[in-house]
Amino acid sequence: MTLIKSISGIRGTVGGTAGEALTPADLVKFSAAYAGWLRQRREGRLKVVVGRDARISGEMVQRIVCGTLMGCGVDVAYLGLATTPTTAMAVTYEQADGGIILTASHNPAEWNALKLLNSEGEFLDAADGKALLELAEQRGCVFADAGALGTLTENSTYTDRHIEAVLNYPLVDVDAIYRAGFKVVVDAVNSVGGVAVPKLLAALGVETVPLFCEPTGRFAHTPEPLPENLWELSKKTVAENAQLGIAVDPDVDRLALVCEDGTMFGEEYTLVAVADYVLSHRPGNTVSNLSSSRALRDVTEARGGSYFASAVGEVNVVAEMKRVNAVIGGEGNGGVIMPDFHYGRDALIGVGLFLSHLARKQISCAQLRDSYPAYFISKNKVEFMPDTPIDALLEKMKKQYSSQRITDIDGVRIDFDREKKWVHLRKSNTEPIIRIYAEAPGAAQADALAAEVMKSMRYEV
Repeated sequence: MTLIKSISGIRGTVGGTAGEALTPADLVKFSAAYAGWLRQRREGRLKVVVGRDARISGEMVQRIVCGTLMGCGVDVAYLGLATTPTTAMAVTYEQADGGIILTASHNPAEWNALKLLNSEGEFLDAADGKALLELAEQRGCVFADAGALGTLTENSTYTDRHIEAVLNYPLVDVDAIYRAGFKVVVDAVNSVGGVAVPKLLAALGVETVPLFCEPTGRFAHTPEPLPENLWELSKKTVAENAQLGIAVDPDVDRLALVCEDGTMFGEEYTLVAVADYVLSHRPGNTVSNLSSSRALRDVTEARGGSYFASAVGEVNVVAEMKRVNAVIGGEGNGGVIMPDFHYGRDALIGVGLFLSHLARKQISCAQLRDSYPAYFISKNKVEFMPDTPIDALLEKMKKQYSSQRITDIDGVRIDFDREKKWVHLRKSNTEPIIRIYAEAPGAAQADALAAEVMKSMRYEV
């Protein structure tokens, strides 16, 4: 059993022993700590928005979390089944003090999690996350007496409000999408995307073929929207003669696409394509994390903007976007962030913008993919003994490749600019491993670069 406590929230496998997995006792502990953290920030009556994905433990988890918040004197606006971006947007709509999303994102069905938001509907930064975890260990929340208990209000309108916001977004060309007459297959892995995505597509006049769109929480395949998990979507897209296949993860903050011929558009290229469309209307800066494709940099510079890289993690991408006033940003895992929509990865706005781009281009999805620079990413990891001085090893790698461009805000990224390739070395926070992502214009080149660096690391050890 597993329980992982990090600044971005609490996640783990459901059941087992308290403190070793995500149990009812742990749900109470961390929900109360969150209420205590909010109380430190503001006096008076507090309100928290809670939404959840469709996984099978969701009902149990939400009852405990909502009840604990009420027991701490916090009013709860419960959204029921709601995507991560929907819940984030609801925090600002409700003028709430924070929000909790009950989802383990792309983790398997036996997992669940508490993703914690601030009053802006954004994930907690490192300082706030650390303070909350310390409060949890101190058992710092004082529970309310009977006369000061929080209330619970159920509100199931926010998915519709989210969709309405997408339809009204200036760069979503509803008329063009209607005229295109798209037919799309949707794989929502039997979670909340099975409600939200088809409803959005219907509002855009798109014919939808549902695949795994029953929000039962019984995932039809491994839920992470990677190519190896999307073969049924690929097959269905071709069989239905659809123009596009859409896949989302269980909480709908990641968007992966399949072309009309069954080939993968590539989750790295979701952001690239959407950014290209946005930049054609709003020239400016872009941001993605250090482990994302350099194709975004190429597209940005071709449109006259500047590209910036952040440390891995949505909160870091958002912070850098704010710093450089980016017009769009995100992560190479299919996460699209539009700052004037809201500062969070959002597959629904991603769908609206991508379909607008495709409709206006009047070309096939495969042709659109072929119009972008072709890069390939090799993803690897090296395991070490627990006592290996990994930080010192990374410093040695910096010196070994000092003739190249080095970025060390999150591990070590080495850019070989002349060859248009890079490698990113980043240690895990939970395991004695280093993840090694390498990208190059060819798959063999990417694999070779990763192998070269891994060989050097073993030699250094």
